Amino acid sequence: MKETLAIVLAAGKGTRMESDLPKVLVEICGRPMIEFVLDALVEGGVHKVVVVVGYRADLVRQTLKGRLGVEFVDQTEQLGTGHAVQVCRQQLAEHEGAVLIVTGDSPLLQPSSVNSLLELFHQKRPACVLGSCHQEDPRGFGRVVRDSEGDFVTIVEDKDASPEERQISEINMSTYVFDCRELQHALGQLTNANQQGEYYITDCPGILKTEGKDVRALDVLQPCEALSINDFHQLRVAEEEMRKMGY
Repeated sequence: MKETLAIVLAAGKGTRMESDLPKVLVEICGRPMIEFVLDALVEGGVHKVVVVVGYRADLVRQTLKGRLGVEFVDQTEQLGTGHAVQVCRQQLAEHEGAVLIVTGDSPLLQPSSVNSLLELFHQKRPACVLGSCHQEDPRGFGRVVRDSEGDFVTIVEDKDASPEERQISEINMSTYVFDCRELQHALGQLTNANQQGEYYITDCPGILKTEGKDVRALDVLQPCEALSINDFHQLRVAEEEMRKMGY
């Protein structure tokens, strides 16, 4: 089995955190939040990691310099999550097999979820499998749209969702496993024709699906894993959850 390449998106400033630190270095339970993400990857069997850095990249590098198997790629312009993966073009060109994409501000990511996504990928070899979960209050999250047979159709962002789509409780968890070649193809099809003028990784599964490729959504993650951190309130909520889990 070929080694999995993980790409961790960690370039953001975290404006709402009112901190001069890169968002992924804000501490939770006494450690920078990205440390928990990297721990989950290692425990999930992933040892080849690219961290995409941007704001205060030198500080992120310094913090993680002792991590084995971690390299860094600079995203000098903040042009969206899809662009953050595009800047890893050299690493993708040199890789074959599974590419796991996660965000660096999701400290509750569990190794069991990483394992489940990779296991499905290696068993079925889809173009993409994305992690999802059901949330009692899905407001603010992208919805996973399925057809009448339960197969994945697309991801619709909350702000773009119709009234019917807003009733969907299954949300996208921003955790993906792509076949490397299919990912490279989809990245080449991305456009920034949206309100923010950015390139989004969330568009890639839909691009592959419309081309007839096998794309799956696996409802395997726990709701707490959706607790990405954008402000101090979310930080407190995530920290309380992590304390309950024994961190």
